[in-house]
Amino acid sequence: MLPMLGVLKDIIEHKRAEVAAAKARTSFSELEGLVAQAEPARNFFAAVTQHPDAFHSSVIAEIKRKSPSAGWIRPEYEHLLGPDHPGGFDPAAVARRYHGNGAAAISCLTDEKFFAGDLRFIERIKEAVPLPVLRKDFIIDPWQLWESRAAGADAVLLIGECLTIAEMMDMFILAQRLGLTVLLEVHDVETLLRVRPHVGFPHPAYFLLGINNRDLGAQKVDVNHTLRLLDMVDDPGVLVSESGIRSSKDVNWLRHHGVRIVLVGEHLMRAEDPGAALAALLGRPPLS
Repeated sequence: MLPMLGVLKDIIEHKRAEVAAAKARTSFSELEGLVAQAEPARNFFAAVTQHPDAFHSSVIAEIKRKSPSAGWIRPEYEHLLGPDHPGGFDPAAVARRYHGNGAAAISCLTDEKFFAGDLRFIERIKEAVPLPVLRKDFIIDPWQLWESRAAGADAVLLIGECLTIAEMMDMFILAQRLGLTVLLEVHDVETLLRVRPHVGFPHPAYFLLGINNRDLGAQKVDVNHTLRLLDMVDDPGVLVSESGIRSSKDVNWLRHHGVRIVLVGEHLMRAEDPGAALAALLGRPPLS
């Protein structure tokens, strides 16, 4: 595992304390019971890897209020929808706009301190739309996989720069047992080479590989980063390009090189109508 830099190091240090507090609040047997009662996971892998024609790209549309680099993405997102804030942030409304405008799946930020997310957003999203939902957080402990499935998540993000190979392998096995698709994200070449032999373990139909075009240390974004690492990816069919995708030209350029799944968040959430922004990204007229 490479040394973590900048804000990523701060996030992981805080996350360790957060997970310890969660474990103290909820017994494992209680969490196990919640998972047993949960509806089966929706098939996230199938939703994003099936393409009806040669011109199709799958967009994992992200629901996100805030980030350490951008702050509040829109001023109204600082407040949740309610009687005092009728124009506030409503994850279910955003999800419905995404669903109506061609999203293949949804990513939901659940980190509270740094991204103003909430694990409870997942349930609200799934009640609103039939799409599968990825929990996007900083997962460092198997406990969080159980927590994710109990909350209704269908997939989880794992960050290669934050985990050892042994930790990853344990989480891959547990995720598959829980029916969760794994999106394993990397940024550095060294991390990609380290995880490459394990992509698809223990079952390839539960595994996606993401390349984050954002340098988590320097917080710089370059969509061409995906293409620079592409030759080191054994199966581009499971590859997700994340961050920095802002136009249909970007989507088409990536597809031209064989990358047909993209995860887009800040660009969509910055728009007054995230659904219309998604339609434009896909090169289609927006649906009302």
